Amino acid sequence: MICTRCKKRPAVVFVTRVEGGESANEGYCLSCAKELGIKPVNDMLEKFGISDEDMEQMNQQMEEMMAVSGEEGEEDFTPGGAPVFPFLQSLFGNGPQPAKEPPLEGEPVDDAPADKKKRAPKEPSRKHISQYCTDLTARAREGKIDRTVGREREIYRVTQILSRRTKNNPCLIGEPGVGKTAIAEGLALRMAAGEVPPRLQGKELLLLDMTALVAGTQFRGQFESRIKGLIQEVKAAGNIILFIDEVHTLVGTGDAEGSLSAANILKPALSRGEVQVIGATTFNEYRKHIEKDAALERRFQPVTVEEPSVEDAFAILQGVREYYEGYHGVRVTDTVLRRAVALSERYITDRYLPDKAIDLLDEACAATALANKAADTYAALLRQQATLQEQEESVMAAEEKDYEALANTRAQLMQVEEQLASIKEEATAAPVTEEALAKVIELWTGIPASKVQESELGKLAQLEEHLRARVIGQEEAVQAVAAAIRRSRVQISPRRRPASFIFVGSTGVGKTELVKVLAAQLFDTPETLIRLDMSEFMEKHAVSRLIGSPPGYVGYDEAGQLTEKVRRKPYSVILFDEIEKAHPDVLNILLQILDEGRVTDAHGRTVNFENTVIVMTSNAGSERRDSLMGFGQTAGEAARERAVKALSDFLRPEFIGRVDEVVFFQPLSVDTYASIAVLMLTELVEPLKERGITLTWEEAVPRVLAEQSHGGKRGARDLRNAIRRQVENPVAEAIVRRHDDPLTAVSLRVDETGKIVLKEDL
Repeated sequence: MICTRCKKRPAVVFVTRVEGGESANEGYCLSCAKELGIKPVNDMLEKFGISDEDMEQMNQQMEEMMAVSGEEGEEDFTPGGAPVFPFLQSLFGNGPQPAKEPPLEGEPVDDAPADKKKRAPKEPSRKHISQYCTDLTARAREGKIDRTVGREREIYRVTQILSRRTKNNPCLIGEPGVGKTAIAEGLALRMAAGEVPPRLQGKELLLLDMTALVAGTQFRGQFESRIKGLIQEVKAAGNIILFIDEVHTLVGTGDAEGSLSAANILKPALSRGEVQVIGATTFNEYRKHIEKDAALERRFQPVTVEEPSVEDAFAILQGVREYYEGYHGVRVTDTVLRRAVALSERYITDRYLPDKAIDLLDEACAATALANKAADTYAALLRQQATLQEQEESVMAAEEKDYEALANTRAQLMQVEEQLASIKEEATAAPVTEEALAKVIELWTGIPASKVQESELGKLAQLEEHLRARVIGQEEAVQAVAAAIRRSRVQISPRRRPASFIFVGSTGVGKTELVKVLAAQLFDTPETLIRLDMSEFMEKHAVSRLIGSPPGYVGYDEAGQLTEKVRRKPYSVILFDEIEKAHPDVLNILLQILDEGRVTDAHGRTVNFENTVIVMTSNAGSERRDSLMGFGQTAGEAARERAVKALSDFLRPEFIGRVDEVVFFQPLSVDTYASIAVLMLTELVEPLKERGITLTWEEAVPRVLAEQSHGGKRGARDLRNAIRRQVENPVAEAIVRRHDDPLTAVSLRVDETGKIVLKEDL
């Protein structure tokens, strides 16, 4: 009840005033009661030392308490009731009724007691329903829910469970993004259209907002009061089905010392069939929260929602295409839809269809709309058209019409309408291209758009050529790697597993260089190379560094070095350097990755290695290269034989059998050294060119560098050191010495003694 005097604040003090033999009941707020000088109120305020500010706060708190005090506390003041707070009327009872006035002449006499009179039936209250629920069936009738494509099996299963006599509460369980909420919305669409069995005809599907149910519950009992009120209203309505998204939030919501959680309050109503609920949650949350509460679990019937196939996801995108075309003002073809599904499936491995494909399509449509300049012009012309139409209406409404102004306005309006018609197609139907999809993929994954667009087969066809240009003198290794990569990427075999290699050879023959080039060619940047030095994994406990520490151990909250990097960069090359130094337990983990293409980390997450390339390097057998060769053996054949024997010493046969290729790197010849020297010298040209210096060399220079480095124990690293000493150091010294007169050209020559000399400004 509102204060009789101020008409603003809630009345908390109630008095009965008698004037001329007639009684009148009035209610006042604390402030008005004090201003009127009601003595008991003034005495109470004075006794407790309540100031005006305190009174204002009490008024606000009283207003909140009355808002949640229930049906009884919100009834209007009862005439003749006791002068107390309304929510205490139920404790003290109603006071005596005032004496009735004699009936007027001719008026019928009603001697029945007041409590015996028949009252008009009240409509069931829907206060809690309207406050905490959203009517999905009403939204479906209004066209505010997107159509649901497919999922007929799941919707039929939900309908079947809802038609049961008891335990008729389905629970949709699936990974995030597979369409659990869409199934509930699809059921709402069918209910709104009347396409449901007779038992569900006339039912309403309401989405319960658990956060709104909890928000603002300051005092003990408020949350329970809301839940009980909601249950009573649902029972009274008799045709309501509640949909609770993230149904696991029931467990623990409102749970505090001395109070009940939402799940415990709902259990009796669920078991008696008084309330029907459709839940939706993920596998992890269902296992963590609902399975632990057996009493709650038995009241729900699980409905598993699997990720749709690529074809099903394409059909879903076809069904929702018109919504995105209309919203963004673009045009999407079937080819783009199919490409969106394929790209999302290939490059986004930590999410699920159709959600990731829809997100990719949505962002590509947004990018296309933002880049469309015609759309901005079209919007400006629409605003100009509306302004001119208002001007035309104002001129026509005037008493004295200005026909000249009217003619000018209509001429401008016709001109604007012609411009709108000319650019409408371009502005409202801009085509979404595969390039837009590729750019979104680049923003999400870091894989450049050119590589996403480029044909996979075309890239594989040029792979061998690119590898051969950077890795000199290892024809056999390049051919073996290119063939295995092609076989893995084309996926002729139904089993999907990563391409894997063991690179064997002495130091400095190009093993690591081939890995870097492979990463750059397959994934466009050497940064996709994940390098793990196996000398750091020589102990048994080092396995936890790869996949994470088990529960209860230090570092459990931290992710594994290998699994976390692959989760974040699923398209990468993984290098296990010096594999012979790894502990056998580490090799067991690699055995599973090589065979199944996946591994489970310490947190129970499955990490997919199908799109990686795994390379293991080893120097096995290279330390025995001075041993005798057999009859008719070449140096390369002898090195291969030694490497095979050395690998079999520390790798089990089943491990080697799961590797695609064991690649042997041949010792480098003098000609190979000379070709590598040309590559290394070419790498110096661009940095010197940026300083304004031209670098040239004679044909004999690479040969001299090769002869000086051949025969060393460090392979091409000896050649790198030779270039550093004989080229880089003299050039750096000349640049520093000539700081006042900068160098413009440097030439490398071989003098009579066979030594490389530096000639300046020639």
